[in-house]
Amino acid sequence: MSSAQHPGGGVSLDVPHRQTTALVVASPHSGRCYSPEFLRMVRLHVSALRRSEDCFVDELFSDAPGFGSPFLCAMFPRCFVDVNRSPAELDRKMFTGVLPVYADTKSERVRSGMGVIPRLAASGAEIYPQPLPISIARQRLLSHYFPYHKTLRQLLMETREQFGHVILLDCHSMPSQLSMGQSEPTFDIVLGDRHGRSCSSYVIDKVETVLVGQGYRVGRNTPYAGGFISEYYGHPKHGIDVLQIEISRALYMDERTLRRSPGMQGVRANMASLIENLGQIQSLTQAAE
Repeated sequence: MSSAQHPGGGVSLDVPHRQTTALVVASPHSGRCYSPEFLRMVRLHVSALRRSEDCFVDELFSDAPGFGSPFLCAMFPRCFVDVNRSPAELDRKMFTGVLPVYADTKSERVRSGMGVIPRLAASGAEIYPQPLPISIARQRLLSHYFPYHKTLRQLLMETREQFGHVILLDCHSMPSQLSMGQSEPTFDIVLGDRHGRSCSSYVIDKVETVLVGQGYRVGRNTPYAGGFISEYYGHPKHGIDVLQIEISRALYMDERTLRRSPGMQGVRANMASLIENLGQIQSLTQAAE
């Protein structure tokens, strides 16, 4: 038994009738609600914009509430505003007007066109035909970005208070190596713990063990070590473990047509098993001992 809540700002929160685990599950990049207003601003067709999505990740992890864990999703697309970036990561090339004094215009993500308001789509194409007023960035941060983080922060704090610790599983998908032109696939799943800084070794070891047991090839931190969410919230010494998981899209969808494949149900079942296993961790201190 669970109930869907909508805290506002394009945020969906599905909570169990009673939270019984220290696990919070989140999907920040699977949103696919493209407003007509946004589509009028851009130069790309929605089919091109959708390639920036972590398509269907919300479906892969949607069984979380059934195992006693809250499940948070952004319903808006990451190309509209990216909640896995610092709010300061503003691209000077994108805006007219004066940027805030705190703007981080030189971060690696901004330089690559992937700031908090992305300039480029996944294909590398420019999203907008012309620069946007800086007021647009402020509006999106206030209406969508900050509500997502307010809800996430509240979930983490309440869960830690209830259980003494909290594990955030931050869920993403990645293009398969074959779709990127590599001759051989390397990993099915990549786990990111910011090279040991955002998550305890016990948690990532347990996740890797479960996934390998399911038959997946699992890598760590390369090429995805974790984004802003992992960096900002992950403090294992303070009882907050954040682990990013990236799943190859070839496992569950057709990357060309962006349609679900027959593999979807199997991956979803395996992620449900992973959630169940993580939910059984009652004390990281005892587990580490």
